[in-house]
Amino acid sequence: MSEETRAAPGAGSGPRLSRRRLFGLAGAGTAGVLAGGGVGFLLGDSVAEAGGPGGPGGRTGGAGYGDLAAATEFDGAHQAGIVTPAQDRLHFAAFDIVTDDRTELQAMLQEWTAAARRMTRGEAAGEGGAIPEVAESPPDDTGEALDLPASGLTITVGFGPGMFVGPGGADRFGLAARKPEALEDLPAFPGDTLRPEISSGDLCIQACAHDPQVAVHAVRNLARIGFGVVSVRWSQLGFGRTSSTSVGQQTPRNLFGFKDGTNNLKAEAGSALEDNVWVQSGDGPEWLTGGSYVVSRRIAMTIETWDRTSLVEQEQIIGRTKREGAPLGTGEEFDPVDLTAASISENAHIRLANPNSNEGSALLRRGYSFVDGTTELGRLDAGLFFLAYQRDPRTGFIRVQRNLRTDLMNEYIRHTSSAIFACPPGVDGPDDYWGRALFD
Repeated sequence: MSEETRAAPGAGSGPRLSRRRLFGLAGAGTAGVLAGGGVGFLLGDSVAEAGGPGGPGGRTGGAGYGDLAAATEFDGAHQAGIVTPAQDRLHFAAFDIVTDDRTELQAMLQEWTAAARRMTRGEAAGEGGAIPEVAESPPDDTGEALDLPASGLTITVGFGPGMFVGPGGADRFGLAARKPEALEDLPAFPGDTLRPEISSGDLCIQACAHDPQVAVHAVRNLARIGFGVVSVRWSQLGFGRTSSTSVGQQTPRNLFGFKDGTNNLKAEAGSALEDNVWVQSGDGPEWLTGGSYVVSRRIAMTIETWDRTSLVEQEQIIGRTKREGAPLGTGEEFDPVDLTAASISENAHIRLANPNSNEGSALLRRGYSFVDGTTELGRLDAGLFFLAYQRDPRTGFIRVQRNLRTDLMNEYIRHTSSAIFACPPGVDGPDDYWGRALFD
C-alpha cells in the first residue's frame, strides 16, 4: 500500500486526540477468530425489484465485482459495505468500550474514519505508514497489506446498545436519550444455544474485501488505533459470500450445497431499499436517518448429519432443487415461489422465510461461510455467519426469525451467537466521521 498523508478532520469535526500519543501505542494484535451470531439462514425469498446489470455506479464484470483490485468509494449518503456488491471475504469484529471518557470515544471514531478512508483507497492506515522515517518509532500501519491493492475493501461500523446504556441503566456517555427504541438485544428464540462471550458488543466493524489479508489488516489496524478505548470482544472470519447484493452477481452456494439468497434484496432494488433497509426520517432519532440496523448471527451447521440425508429430503427441507435452485414444482431458479403449491412443504424454509409469510418483511443479507476447525467431537466447526441489514429489526429479522420456529432446517443448525448494531449513515468528506451527528 502507498503511504500518502491522511487528510486530517477540520476544526469543525470536534475534539481530536492521538491514540498513539495518549497510550504509547502498544500494538494490539489482530482480533482472534472466535465466532459471531447465528440465526435465520437462507432467510429471504424477498422480491427484489429488477435493475440493470452490475452494482452501484455501473460496476460489471466477473461475478458482478468489477475490477477485483479496485477501490470502493468511501464517502456517501450510506456506509459502503451494505448494498456494495458482496465481496468474497469477511473479517467481522465486535468491541467492548473500556473508557468512560466521551471525548476519547469521539476522538477514536474520528481516527477510525480517517484510517478507514485511507485503507479503502489502498493506502496505509496512518500517515506515517508501515515504514516510519525514524526506525525507533512504532509504525502507523502494521504492514501486512504493503504492496497489496485496495481489493474492493469496505469498512462498515455499527453501534451496539451498550454504547448508550451500561449495566443498571447507566448513561455511559450522555447518549442514552439518543438511543433508538429498536436498538435492543435480540430476544431469545427457540433452539438458541448462545454463548455470551461471542455475543453482543458495544461497537462493530465489518471489513469485506476480495483478499482476506486486506480485510484482516483493516480490523487489526482499527483495533490497534482503538487501544485503551475499546477492546476486541469477539471476531469472525468468513469466506465465500452466501448472498448476492447486486443483480450482476450469480447466486452463491452455502455449505449445505444449495444456492443461497436467490431473491435477496439487491442494490438495484430502488424503493424496496427505502422500505426495508434504510432508516427513514421519523423512524427514530435523526442521527440514524440514512443508516441501517445489522443483525449478526453465527449458525453452526451439523454438516455430518446433513451429508447423510437423502437428496429428496434435503430439497424438501429447503423447498428448492439442489442443482438449479428452483422452487419445487418449477424449473428455473428465479421462478416465483407459489405458497399454495403442494410440492412445497408447510414447514419448508422458503415458505416460512418468504415475505408473503411475514407481512412483507424483507432483509438485505451479506452472510459468509466459515470453517473454524473441529469440535471436541471431531466434527467440523462450520456454518454460516449470518449478516442482515434492515430498516427496523422489530419488523425485519425478529418477525422473520419467529416465523422460522417450525422450520425443518432447525434440525441441522445451531445458533451460537447473536448481536445487533445501529449503523450510522455515511460520511461526507474528510471533516465528517462516523457518528458525528450522534455526538452533536
